[in-house]
Amino acid sequence: MDDNRVWTFEESLWTGDADQYHALIDDECVMVLPEQPFVLTGAQAIEAVSKTPRWSSVTFSEQQIMRPQEGLIAIAYKAEAQREGADGYVAYCTTTMRRLEHEEWRVVQHQQTPAPIASAA
Repeated sequence: MDDNRVWTFEESLWTGDADQYHALIDDECVMVLPEQPFVLTGAQAIEAVSKTPRWSSVTFSEQQIMRPQEGLIAIAYKAEAQREGADGYVAYCTTTMRRLEHEEWRVVQHQQTPAPIASAA
């Protein structure tokens, strides 16, 4: 998967519907998110997303892509997401994807750490 496709794939996980999420999250996925229960399996994450309003837009910066071996991609980035009627969300994230077969990829790991709020020192 080339770099542009990696970021399009990742963006679709933020803005796509529950069907999109279900199609791209592996059954063996593990996620750590900043809301209870914090640590989720793939099935739990899919269930949570189906009940959560989707982000209307997301932008990525500080992007890194690593390919430690054939069929494995790990990315890290800063996400800035917006949804109607809510404050923006900023987090530092990682995602790991594995290739199941030619051009078929699934997320096996995802983590979000909300950006720290700078103190007025």
